[in-house]
Amino acid sequence: MDVLVSIPFLIFLPMLASFLVMSPLFTNNEILIRRFTKSVCGFQLLYTIFLLAMFSPSNPFTDKISFWGTDWIQALGVQFVFKIDGVGMVLVLLTSFIFFIASIASKMNIRRNHKFYYSMLLLLMSAVYGIFTASDMFVFFMFWELELIPAYFLIGGDFSLEENTESKKSAVKFVLFTFLGSMILLLGILLLHYYNYATTQTFTALFDDILINGIPLSIKLLISICFLIGFGVKLPIIPLHTWLPDAHTNAPVPVSMILAGVMLKTGAYGILRFNYQIMQDVFQFIAPILAIFALINIIYTAFVAYSQTDIKRIVAYSSISNMGLILLGLCAYNKIGFNASVFHMFAHGLVTAGLFMICGIVYMRCKTRDINSLGGIAVKMPRLLGFATLIVLASVGIPAFAPFISEILTIISAMFSDLGIVLKIVSILSLPLLIISSCYMLKFLHKGFMGNEQEKFAKINDITVHEFVVLGSITAGLLIFGILPNVLIGIIG
Repeated sequence: MDVLVSIPFLIFLPMLASFLVMSPLFTNNEILIRRFTKSVCGFQLLYTIFLLAMFSPSNPFTDKISFWGTDWIQALGVQFVFKIDGVGMVLVLLTSFIFFIASIASKMNIRRNHKFYYSMLLLLMSAVYGIFTASDMFVFFMFWELELIPAYFLIGGDFSLEENTESKKSAVKFVLFTFLGSMILLLGILLLHYYNYATTQTFTALFDDILINGIPLSIKLLISICFLIGFGVKLPIIPLHTWLPDAHTNAPVPVSMILAGVMLKTGAYGILRFNYQIMQDVFQFIAPILAIFALINIIYTAFVAYSQTDIKRIVAYSSISNMGLILLGLCAYNKIGFNASVFHMFAHGLVTAGLFMICGIVYMRCKTRDINSLGGIAVKMPRLLGFATLIVLASVGIPAFAPFISEILTIISAMFSDLGIVLKIVSILSLPLLIISSCYMLKFLHKGFMGNEQEKFAKINDITVHEFVVLGSITAGLLIFGILPNVLIGIIG
């Protein structure tokens, strides 16, 4: 069965499908393009499940692409090597699932420019797979930069019938922030590559072969800071977060589902791979300081989320707050925190995808995202209310849902961290997050759905079959991994 396991096949199939959609072979037939894209995403999900069935944390999948028997850039030790370990397997599974449900959600949200939209969606899928599986620093960076191209067009493209001039501004802001972070990230990679050669006399860019023991402490600190800034933009870490609320607000709903559900996790994954695993001694040194930034992410953005009136901005700021929890788990620098961080990447990906789907459904029916103008729609949309209630309860950490497991483990890991009193203080101060997040998410549910029925919403309809499938799948995932958390923790290894 090992012959059927191919990481390059997983990565490059969506890219080939993207080129096919853009080619003259495909006419601008909405139904044909949508069904083809949905089929590709569905196949990717099934193939990921097959890989999961074959996977063992003690025996990661590895693969390599050679060019006529030589490495990509052999003189510099740069190789097209890919690896799926426990962390990569969890995030590849999350990527496949989120892109599949986003392709289903696109049916009602994307109304024009279908060829361009679906081709960019598939290209972005390939880029994200590449990030989560690359085992070489420069190959990782190549996919990191490739992700910018489709993300820019998906955020700023004209895919709805309504004119949205702000979407292009949001896309430009996203690219400027991310590109600046990428340049700083590249500086860190080049420094690490050079000083690794200077100390070992071997050119290599593979994560597993890099040795940092002989690198001066000041250089290691500089490299670590470069990595933190580069990945902190995408995570995002305050004050590098200002692109995110605008991008979420103005992007199409399926794109927001992917941004929050998957792309923010690439920043956390980068910190995990580069700072946490390669620059270990420096990360332990700066972890208490980084934990304070995590606390600011958690508390500050929770208050900002409560003050918002646009339901998509509420969810956007809640994402920044939750990414602070992921960062805090890594800062604890122990096994519990590591598992909690990866677990929360998965759980939060499901929650935010569900919340943005709900926002999109409400906007399509009610033509407004202003929470003060909503209310009373629960009578007309009881099925949506049911799913919204379950997903909101999951987001605030109610037992039996996946986020409860990761939030509790994160607090415990920080409280019992060996890195000093700062982590313990941060863990205690983070506990109000459970109360603050309850406030803004229950506000989202109460003001958005409850109250007296309004005449202007008298003719709205409940969710359709494909919307039911998306929300039902997300809710099922949150319950399954909330009741059986050891399944996911066992994959992480």
